[in-house]
Amino acid sequence: MSDQTTRINKELCSTAPGSYDDLNVLFLNCTLSRNPIMSHTEGLIRVAQNIFEDAGASTKLIRPVDYEVPAGLGLDMSKTDEWERDDWPKIQAEIDACDILILCTSVWLGEKSSVCSRALERMYGYTHKFNDKGQYRDYGKVGATLITGNEDGVKHCAMNVLFSLSHIGYTIPPQADAGWMGEAGPGPSYMDAGSGGPENDFTNRNTTFLVWNCLHLARMLKDQGGVPAHGNMPDAWEAGCKAGFHSPEHQR
Repeated sequence: MSDQTTRINKELCSTAPGSYDDLNVLFLNCTLSRNPIMSHTEGLIRVAQNIFEDAGASTKLIRPVDYEVPAGLGLDMSKTDEWERDDWPKIQAEIDACDILILCTSVWLGEKSSVCSRALERMYGYTHKFNDKGQYRDYGKVGATLITGNEDGVKHCAMNVLFSLSHIGYTIPPQADAGWMGEAGPGPSYMDAGSGGPENDFTNRNTTFLVWNCLHLARMLKDQGGVPAHGNMPDAWEAGCKAGFHSPEHQR
C-alpha cells in the first residue's frame, strides 16, 4: 500500500460516519496458483484487506484452488454419483457467514479465471434456497470485485462478475470494481519488482472507494435488516419450470 493510500485511509478511519466492527468481509482469491505460491491478485487484495481492517471490519481470505471444488450445481457434489469429494460446502459456509464478499480474479484470455467461473457456478447452485424472509438467500449481502493481470480486461471481467453477483441476489455498491493492468503483452505483473502496481494512485484510489462503498452499503443493509421483503418474494409467483427441466432457481 502506498504512503498516500495509508495516509488518506488513516484520516478516513478517524472521521468515519459509522462503526463497522460487526461486519465480516470474505475475499475469494480465484487465482490459479495454490498456496504457498505467490499470487499477484493477492497483493491487491492485501491493500483492500488492510483498509477494511483499519476501519474495524473482520476479514478472511480463501483461495478456492486450494480445495477440491467439482463442477456441478448440487449443494454437495460428493453425494452424487459423479464425485467422491466436494469441499465447496466449506467455502459456501464462509460465504454465508460474511456481510461483504469480494470475488477476486486474474485475467486470462480477456476473461475471469476458470476458478472464478467455477466459484460463481457453485454459488448459483444454492440460489433455490431462501433466507428467513422468504427471499433468495443472498439478499442483504454486498458484493464487489478486484482484478489483476498484464493484459487489458479489468472492465470486461468486472461486468461479468458484478452482474453474476447481482443476479443471484447481492447488492452492488457504486464503483464496486478495482484492478491493475500492466502494459499489454508480456511484462511485469502486480507484485513484480518495478511493476508500479502497488504504487499506482488510480488503482489505490479505486480500491479505497470500493472498500468504503462496501462498508457504507453493508452498514445500511445490516441496520435495516437487509432488503425489505416486499415485491421480491419468489413464492408469490407460480413460475414453475417446464416438465423435465430442472432449474436451480426453481428447485425447492
